[in-house]
Amino acid sequence: MSDSRLGEEVIALHPAESGMQLGRALLHALHNAGISVLYQDREMKTVWARNMRAPWATDTADSNGILPPAQAERIGAAKRGVIASGKPERLELGVPGEDGVRWFQVWIDADHGEGGEVQGIVTTMVETTEQRRREQTLKTLLREVSHRSKNLLAIIQSIATQTGRYSGASGDFLPRFRGRLQSLASSQDLVTSSNWRGAALHELVSGQVGRYAADPERSLRLEGENPYLNPNAALHIGLAMHELAVNSVSYGALSRPDGRVELTARLTTDAGGEPALSLTWCEAIGARDVSSSEKRFGSVALERVVPASLNGTATLEIIGDRLEYRLVIPKGNFATD
Repeated sequence: MSDSRLGEEVIALHPAESGMQLGRALLHALHNAGISVLYQDREMKTVWARNMRAPWATDTADSNGILPPAQAERIGAAKRGVIASGKPERLELGVPGEDGVRWFQVWIDADHGEGGEVQGIVTTMVETTEQRRREQTLKTLLREVSHRSKNLLAIIQSIATQTGRYSGASGDFLPRFRGRLQSLASSQDLVTSSNWRGAALHELVSGQVGRYAADPERSLRLEGENPYLNPNAALHIGLAMHELAVNSVSYGALSRPDGRVELTARLTTDAGGEPALSLTWCEAIGARDVSSSEKRFGSVALERVVPASLNGTATLEIIGDRLEYRLVIPKGNFATD
């Protein structure tokens, strides 16, 4: 006797046992999948229900659970329509809850008798709240990616334009532009690794200055606060640090083996008395005349582009053999918690 034939005989000999096993298996499947099933007759009286949970659970036999009145009427109308037409219906319901709206897919199917008449309805309810939340999160992330991509392209366009404008010779453009793009990419890496929350100031500065300092631990001194910068602030402050580092390598502290630059971060108030962050870069410069009235993109970015992009203020002063750059940005650009 074949295995298949043996199986058929077992089912035939023990139909009750097989039905009980199948029932238990289906109940486990319903429970594990979070599916609720309700069977009602033509008068919409409950005949049986399995795995009923809130908001479908109820103490009465003929209601639609503990749904809000509008939702209960909507599903009741759909059930009456299935009983009248015999055609299935599908609904999506949003039910207010303590943790926000819970979403459900609801299928209503007619149970046809041997003669084709509708003798009852089967309602299947599946919660899709987490799926809806994931979809909403994905849509939000895609909008954020689009927004940040446009901002990044605008920054790149501005860098290209200003670099071209302040490049003295055609051969200067490409290396300067590449350096600024690398600075932007470095800051963007920090922002991306934080899921677009931003970047810590000390990590941002260390990354930008470290690309040009032979021994960053010795030649860079960070003091004061270490706030978390939002993405826009991280990109623009990263650009400012890049310009200061390149300037320092050319004729400042980083051009000397024993040179050192200092960056101090202090919580302060802006001109309107609102909370702000003050960043001060100090270093000793060399003998080269850097006080020339000729503006390069570096100084334009430090004094105009960066502060304007952050709704802040900036000053760049060279007094004797000392350079000091001070940037003050309002609270909306950073967090200290």
